[in-house]
Amino acid sequence: MSEEIYTGLDVGTYAIRVAVGRLVPSPEGGEQIHMIGAVEVPSAGVNKGTITNLEDAVSSISRALEQAERITGVPLSKAWVGINGSHILSQESRGVIGVGRSDGEIRDEDVERSIEAARTVATPTNYEIIHVIPKSFTVDGQRGVKDPVGMNGIRLEVDAIIIQGLGSQIKNLTKAVYRTGLDIEDLVFSILATAEAVVSDRQKELGVCVVNIGASTTSLVVYEEGDVLHTAVLPIGSDHVTSDIAIGLRTSIEVAEQVKLHYATCIPEDVQKKEEINLGELGAPEEEIVGRRFVADITEARVQEIFEHVDRELKNIDRSGMLPAGVVLTGGGAKLSGILDAAKSAFRLPVSLGTPIGVTSVIDRVNDPSMSTAMGLVLWGHHIRGSSGRGGIGQLFSKLGDINKLSSGFKKIFKSLKP
Repeated sequence: MSEEIYTGLDVGTYAIRVAVGRLVPSPEGGEQIHMIGAVEVPSAGVNKGTITNLEDAVSSISRALEQAERITGVPLSKAWVGINGSHILSQESRGVIGVGRSDGEIRDEDVERSIEAARTVATPTNYEIIHVIPKSFTVDGQRGVKDPVGMNGIRLEVDAIIIQGLGSQIKNLTKAVYRTGLDIEDLVFSILATAEAVVSDRQKELGVCVVNIGASTTSLVVYEEGDVLHTAVLPIGSDHVTSDIAIGLRTSIEVAEQVKLHYATCIPEDVQKKEEINLGELGAPEEEIVGRRFVADITEARVQEIFEHVDRELKNIDRSGMLPAGVVLTGGGAKLSGILDAAKSAFRLPVSLGTPIGVTSVIDRVNDPSMSTAMGLVLWGHHIRGSSGRGGIGQLFSKLGDINKLSSGFKKIFKSLKP
């Protein structure tokens, strides 16, 4: 039974989130993930997606895992862990190999060799490869091949995206997780897992951008023709809105957070000029009345800045205003009032709120955008473990799984960190 349990662990700046899913038969036949637990506890020792205090991070993760075990009644021994942070880089790479067989048929091992060839890129000092994601293959000059297995040819090329992270940050995160007694199935770049949960294969084909607005980072991934086109992590998030409100109202961060959660909106025009907020009711030491319109102006300015940064990334790849499936906003920051309308005008694209699709659950938390990364990690695990015999994305996931088997150096580092 434990084989059918999938755990996703999302270590964030604001909260540690754990999602637990179980494989159940789906009404259409086949299997699907049923979420049996979703837990969020406040985070400590994490800043901008990276570990800043190991002991605090370990105790936060332990607390989240204990709660998840209590809710689900299932002992959690291993998890798929999300890694995030502005230290993560992505770069394009190409691997080229010759097919050595006399009949010229391309087999799985040829595909693996081509992906291994793509791994041999010059990585920056102290960086380690987290993922090699094959985008498309070229067989004897025929471009755009999605799955070359079974085709005939003598020269196989793969275009891949290499995602790499700072070795020290990877080790700190794995050390923090191992100290809680949890095994790591694999590290997954968080935004890729998020996208697994909130967008469909059809949207990925058409062209879509997933934007995860976290507390101190905003990460994005762009898909086109089913492939990852671009990823980025921006060092700006919804905590910056809180800081701006604190400075603008000359109040504490705690009061500013309450103002943001209950009164902030990204559309100042929706607020009557006479509307007021009493800071005393939100935890300020004395009664103080401020205009709600002023708070909305501050919120709008910072949210617009976040969207400008995202749009700049889209401009870098010539996709600004050019994605038919639009933008999907997710993460805790996407719960801000009026943010969808603000995003529509900023991106000139259709915008929707990303909540997990393709999972069932009786838990309300499942529809919370801030849980989407943890859910995505569960789905990622399911895709890799259950990818044998699947076509399309399953094939890609099985290849990712094979690559992860190949990255034994990475696994050795993990094991050496175990207490």
